[in-house]
Amino acid sequence: MTDAFILDAVRTPRGKGRASGRLHEVPPARLAAVTLDALRTRNGFAPEQINDVILGCGEPSLEQASNIAKAATLATPGFREVPGVQLNRFCGSGLEACSFASAMVMAGQADLMIGGGVESMSRVPMFAGGGAWVTDPQITLPNRLVPQGISADLIATLHGYSRRDVDAYAAESQRRAAAAWAEGRFARSVVPVKDMHGNLLLDRDEHVRGDTTVESLAQLEPSFTQLGEKMGFDAVAIQRYPQVGAISHVHHAGNSSGIVDGASAVLIGSRAMADRLGLRPRARVRSFGAVGSEPTIMLTAPAAAAEAALRRAGMTASDIDLFECNEAFAAVVLRFMEALGVPHDKVNVNGGAIAMGHPLGATGGMLLGTVLDELERRDLATGLVTLCVGGGMGSVMVIERV
Repeated sequence: MTDAFILDAVRTPRGKGRASGRLHEVPPARLAAVTLDALRTRNGFAPEQINDVILGCGEPSLEQASNIAKAATLATPGFREVPGVQLNRFCGSGLEACSFASAMVMAGQADLMIGGGVESMSRVPMFAGGGAWVTDPQITLPNRLVPQGISADLIATLHGYSRRDVDAYAAESQRRAAAAWAEGRFARSVVPVKDMHGNLLLDRDEHVRGDTTVESLAQLEPSFTQLGEKMGFDAVAIQRYPQVGAISHVHHAGNSSGIVDGASAVLIGSRAMADRLGLRPRARVRSFGAVGSEPTIMLTAPAAAAEAALRRAGMTASDIDLFECNEAFAAVVLRFMEALGVPHDKVNVNGGAIAMGHPLGATGGMLLGTVLDELERRDLATGLVTLCVGGGMGSVMVIERV
C-alpha cells in the first residue's frame, strides 16, 4: 500500500443557519464549489487530474439531494467532467469523505482525490428528509432512541457534569475561537464567499460570540426539558440507564453546537502526484475509521473511535499533540477528555462548534484543516480528529506532519 498525504485543506466561513445568515442566499452546490475552486487556484492542478470528489452531507435532501458532490463539480468552473459522489454518516460525513478519499489513494486506485463536505442548514433543515432511524417505531422503540439533546444530558448526568461545568466549557470555546480569529489563526484555510456579482458575502465565522461568559450562559433555559419530561424521552433513556434515576437537563443553545452553513474541501494524494504537481505534502494520514456505540447515549463513541485508530497506528493518546473533538454538546468533549485522559489545553485549542457552529456534513473536513494549521503554527507533529455521530457512531482520523 502507498501512503496518502494531505496536500491542502480549505473551508468557507460558517454563516448563521437561518434566513438572515450571510450564506443563506448561496445554494449548497455553489457553496461547495467555492472550496473546490479554491483548492485548484491554490495548488495548480488540472481538474482532469482529480480522480473523484467525495463530499459528505448530513441531510441529503431537497437542494442537497441527488448527489450534491456531482452538482458541486458542475458548479465549479472547469470541473464539469470531474466525477463526484455523496456520502452520509451524519455528523461524521465530512471526515468520512476524507477517509474514503485516503483509502482510494492508499489502495493504489487513485492518485489525487478531494474529500470534504457541505451543509446549508439555513436552506435544508435537519431531518427534512425523514429517515427510518428517527421515524420508524419498529426501529426507534426497541433501540430506545432519543433526541441527541437527551443523550447529551444523559452523559452529563451519568458522569457528574454540572450546569456550571458545561457552561464553563462553552464559554472557553467562545473565548478560544474569538482569540484565534483575532490572531489570524484561520487565515490560511478560510476562503471568502462572494455572490454572483463578486461582492463579498462572508469572510469570517458569523456565529462566534467572544463576549460569552459563564454568567451570561446561566441565563439560558435548558433546551431539552420538555422533550425529556413532557414528551417522555427521559423515561426511554432511563429504561436503558436505570442507575441515573432522573436526568439533569443542563444543555441549551449556548453550550451546544451552532446551526450554520458551510463547506470544506481537502486535497489528498500520493507522494508521486505531489511531486508531479510540485506540491509539498503537509501531513500523512496515519489511520482512520469508524466505530459503533450504544444508540441511546449515542454520543460517547469519539473516545472509542480514537482508541481504535491509535491502536491501528501503533500509537497512544500521549503520542498526539493536538486533538479536535467536535463540540456537538459540551458534555461530549468533557467525556472524551476524561475517557482518554487528555488535558483541555490539547483539545479544541482554537474553539469549536459551540462557538463557530457545526455544518453537519462539512465539519469533519473543517476540523482536519484546523488541526493541521495549528500543528504547523506550533511546529508540532501529530493530530487526531474525531466526531460523535447520530445513532451511536464515531468517526476518526490520525495525521502526522511531514
